[in-house]
Amino acid sequence: MIREIIWPKPEISCHNLRASHIQEFCQLQSEQLTNQYPILLARIVYYDCFLKKHKEIINYSESIEKKLKVSSKLLTYLRSELWLIDYPAVGQIQECKIEDWHLFSYVFSIGYRNQKPEYIQIITETPLFKNAKDDIKKSVMLLSKYADLYLDYGRQKSEIKLLEQVLHKVGHQLRNYLSLIGLYANNLCFSLKNQPEYEQATIIRESIQDIDTNLTELINCGQGEKLRVTPQDLRNLVDETIKYLQPLLNEKKLKISIPETSTTLLIDHLQIKQVFNNILNNAIYFSPESGTITCTWQIFQEEVLIKISDQGKGLSSEDMQKIFTPFYTRRPGGTGLGLTIAKKIILDHQGNLWAQSLSQGGAQFCIILPRPKKI
Repeated sequence: MIREIIWPKPEISCHNLRASHIQEFCQLQSEQLTNQYPILLARIVYYDCFLKKHKEIINYSESIEKKLKVSSKLLTYLRSELWLIDYPAVGQIQECKIEDWHLFSYVFSIGYRNQKPEYIQIITETPLFKNAKDDIKKSVMLLSKYADLYLDYGRQKSEIKLLEQVLHKVGHQLRNYLSLIGLYANNLCFSLKNQPEYEQATIIRESIQDIDTNLTELINCGQGEKLRVTPQDLRNLVDETIKYLQPLLNEKKLKISIPETSTTLLIDHLQIKQVFNNILNNAIYFSPESGTITCTWQIFQEEVLIKISDQGKGLSSEDMQKIFTPFYTRRPGGTGLGLTIAKKIILDHQGNLWAQSLSQGGAQFCIILPRPKKI
């Protein structure tokens, strides 16, 4: 009698995915298949984006008699993929008989990555019943979704590593300039002692020290162990950023609209404030005079979606492709690092940041940040 199969339902999310999760998930899937159905073996072939190659998970029937029917010659044949003539679409099945071993092969497509297929292969002595095929199809669709998330996770990790290198390089260059300016500031303080300008020179020197401290914090962004995560009120943080930008807003007679609602997030105050500063600074620059910048957010159970839009000319197709690329900018004199840093900070907070051009004109930046279940 065939027992009802219960598929695992893990919380699939880029926020909590680890490199070992997909291997563990494939192993669990293959074990359940061999335990629940009369099959000789279950093979799962998937692409590991960290190792840059395809990997294989095999699980055999618990029956010793069935295990003995799986020879090394059969495994070599299966791995050769000579039987794979027409690769089926995701969710479809390729059925064939392996004549030399008098066995049946069922291939369920997961996807196609790095010029090779990903699939679940089931080897049986007798044809599979329809209910077994239907259950395996469900497993395939779940595994396909998991593989997509795993690939996204790998891309984010690679992106974070690249951005860390950029930030450290830029930080080193900026520190050289700050050291030189700091030296001149100290000399000014020494030479202007007891002079009316001494107070101004002191302010310059202290400001340089503050900039150096903040630069250290920003360079460390992306290193999880260095995030200073504390509960922060979202609306208060945006308000704080707007007050800092008020002179620029007044200059162009701009207004910023924000919601009355708020939520508490577990974030690094300085880094997320830097994100809002970078995005709003861009919005101010590209907004027409007397325009409005709109900031909204939707609060969900496990995350918050923040949207910041302006009334400027919007984003070109080139902007959409390169906007988060280091050193890409449309602002005269801009460094092209503001949005790169913002993206990095959000990724390191296990969130996401993307841009889009609005149909009615203007650009919109969307931020997703996870919300804590309990604080």
